[in-house]
Amino acid sequence: MESKSVPLDRQASEQPFIVRHEPPLGWLVLNRVQVRNALNLETWRRIAEGVSELGANPEVRVIILRSSSPVSFISGADISEFFQVRNDAAQARAYYETTVQTVNALLHSPRPIIAMIAGFCLGGGVEIAVACDLRIADRSARLGIPAARLGLAYPLSATVLLAGIVGPANARDLLISGRTVEADEALRLGLVNRVVAVGELEAAVRDYALRLARNAPLTVAAAKAAVLEALKDRAQRDEKRIAEMVARCYESEDYHEGVRAFLEKRPPNFTGR
Repeated sequence: MESKSVPLDRQASEQPFIVRHEPPLGWLVLNRVQVRNALNLETWRRIAEGVSELGANPEVRVIILRSSSPVSFISGADISEFFQVRNDAAQARAYYETTVQTVNALLHSPRPIIAMIAGFCLGGGVEIAVACDLRIADRSARLGIPAARLGLAYPLSATVLLAGIVGPANARDLLISGRTVEADEALRLGLVNRVVAVGELEAAVRDYALRLARNAPLTVAAAKAAVLEALKDRAQRDEKRIAEMVARCYESEDYHEGVRAFLEKRPPNFTGR
């Protein structure tokens, strides 16, 4: 499968969020460059909607979440709207429910989702990034959670994801200190999966995503679901659902295609059926 570059410079610059179908890839592009992609409530909603839209396209095998600017992936929450949408505990709960819906959309999409991180990835940006399956960054990336400096409490759901990735000790460090880490430290912590040189990020992400898109979609979806269940306490795991997904793989056309391709020493042509 081959794919051409996303011509972001020819996109309608007034659109704050762009959904781009480029099979086998799908792109979610944050385009609020004037505020370094600070997350307002509408952007939280649009991300979830974009995941749903791309997931409904059977030709899209991998979703990439990125910024239109190398300066900032997501600079955090849009504080300018806090007194309108998070002015009290009731509003904060409603806002939190919206963020949880978006995080769940990222976590539970059957499509693998890659966060392509350049520049600042702060606060809610980290929450979005850790809900993606993979995080690939360049050396301009700066990641942190400054909630302690704003008098905010980081959501439990985001904290669980963060601790599951970097471990409890490192999660405490990031949350309590509010410090920002550079790309190489983020890699050592496990906060990102891979770091590349500035200027090489899109090519690296595209190459990885295209290779990933060649794999069997049902297998990829089962792997995503199994990892999520593995992170739960054993008593809470939906083992029946995972067993059904495994069985579906064995009963699929793709399983037979994969075996035939291996025996015939050729690349498989998976269809997701």
